Amino acid sequence: MKTVKSQIAAIALAIASTLTVGASQAADTSPSVVIVHGAFADGSDWAKVVPLLQAEGLAVTVVQNPLTSLADDVAATRRVLNNQNGKVVLVGHSWGGTVITEAGNDKKVSALVYVAAFAPEAGQTSGEQGKGAPTPPGISQLKTDSNGFIYLTPEGMASDFAQDLPAAQTAVMTATQGPIKASAFEDKVTAAAWKTKPSWYLLATQDRMIHPDVQRSSAKRIAAHLSEVNSSHVPQQSQPAEVAKVILEAVHEVATQ
Repeated sequence: MKTVKSQIAAIALAIASTLTVGASQAADTSPSVVIVHGAFADGSDWAKVVPLLQAEGLAVTVVQNPLTSLADDVAATRRVLNNQNGKVVLVGHSWGGTVITEAGNDKKVSALVYVAAFAPEAGQTSGEQGKGAPTPPGISQLKTDSNGFIYLTPEGMASDFAQDLPAAQTAVMTATQGPIKASAFEDKVTAAAWKTKPSWYLLATQDRMIHPDVQRSSAKRIAAHLSEVNSSHVPQQSQPAEVAKVILEAVHEVATQ
C-alpha cells in the first residue's frame, strides 16, 4: 500500500512540476513594457500606471530622459532596451512619442503605444507636427530660460497640462517637471519605427498641449489602433486604468505572435 501511495504522490508531484514549468514558460512569453515620459515631466509621471501593469505580471521600466536632445533621449531609451529580455512594448507620451518613433527601430521592440503623443515621419521634427492645426492654449504658457530650456508655468500646468487634476497635485508636478531643451523640438527623426511595427494610439480629447486634431491625424497616418479618452494631456495621471488598458492590448497581441 505504501508503494502505491508513494507512486501516486510521485505522479502528483510530477504533474504539479509540469504545470509550474508550463506557467513559467507562458509568463516568459509576455513582453516587457518600457515607457518614455514626455517633456515637463519625469518618470514619476507614470507612477499610477506602472502598478496596474505590474499587477498583470509584467516587467515595467520607465526611462528617465535627460530631455536635452532627441539623440540623448533615444540613447537613454536604448540603454533600457538593452537590459530587456525578449520582446518589448515601447510606450511614449507627448515628446516621448518622437523618441519611441526613433528608438522603436530596435529589434527588441515589437509594438509601439503612443499616448497623446507626437508621431513624426522620417525627416520630420516634433515642432512640425502641429502645422495647419489650431494652436493649443498651453503653448502660451511655455517659457524659455537663459540656458535654452523650456519650462511650463504653474498656471499652464494647472490649466492646460493637467486641468483635470487637483491643484495640490499640479503644484507638485510644476516643482518636479523636467524642462526640455528648446532645440530638441527641431531635431529630426531619421527612421520611423511605426512603418514596420504595429502601433496603438490613445487620443486625449481635452488635450490643451497637443491639439486633438493633430493626434487624430497622426494616429490615422501611422495606421494605429485608435482609442480615445476624455482627459487632459496626461491621461496616465487622470485616467491610468484607461492608459493601462491600451498598453495591455498591445502586450496581449505581441504575446500571441
